[in-house]
Amino acid sequence: MPKIQWFPGHMTKAKREMEQYLKLVDFVIEIRDARIPISSKNPMLEQMIKNKPHLIVLSKIDKANPEMTQQWVHQLENHRVKVLALDLLHQNFKAQISHAGKILCQPLIEKQKRRGIRPRPLRAMVCGIPNVGKSTFINTVAHKKAAQTANRPGVTKSLQWIRFNADIELLDTPGVLWPKFDDEEIGLKLALLGAVRDEVVAMEDLALFACDWMIKNCPDALTQYYQIEIQSTPYETLLEIGRKRGMFQGKAIDEERLMKSFVKDIRDNKCGRITWEFPND
Repeated sequence: MPKIQWFPGHMTKAKREMEQYLKLVDFVIEIRDARIPISSKNPMLEQMIKNKPHLIVLSKIDKANPEMTQQWVHQLENHRVKVLALDLLHQNFKAQISHAGKILCQPLIEKQKRRGIRPRPLRAMVCGIPNVGKSTFINTVAHKKAAQTANRPGVTKSLQWIRFNADIELLDTPGVLWPKFDDEEIGLKLALLGAVRDEVVAMEDLALFACDWMIKNCPDALTQYYQIEIQSTPYETLLEIGRKRGMFQGKAIDEERLMKSFVKDIRDNKCGRITWEFPND
């Protein structure tokens, strides 16, 4: 399995800044991809936030299996962590975020009231790995293009404060990956779903990984969309897709075109709403 690493210089700087700014915030909003709730978790973040209240937002739920998403919500929640599954593009989620923030920070709010202090707006740091929908979240709540967005990782590169509403202020941070993926499969899932730049990974590796995973976990998604039969290996199955799609270069299958096309189909949800990680797995 290929090793995938992507840790640009600005991410090292952002990690240092995030550690400094954590002292200024009351809770953390972490955006994760609902299709890969564990792989899109940054283990560095867990070390940094320690006991600070933590709201996990599972984004891109329109691309994930809805039953699996609900199972993930129940699995990830505990006394210190709340979880919301949201469609950041099509859902009005401000009230849910505000409510969750107040529940998480209830001890702080009560403490201020006991001291006779009028509760100030809660401060939350918004963070997450690249391309999980963090800038979309910020832009939606700010009602303007406060954060630059693009369907590629590594676009936001600075920190900025944004007013959420009268009760909450948000600190936006760049998407930060960690220096080394201990589990190579995590790197492949992140690359497959767009959290790592395509320049650092071979499309063939991603296509073979995705096809192998689907054969083992959701073969019907392959057979129904491509109208093929599963072959003896993932490679042969991909070639069968190429034949079915007429992706020939002379008499041979144009493998480069095939692999790129297959990965694009996955990213565009052509094979259906797939969650690539199972709760309790």
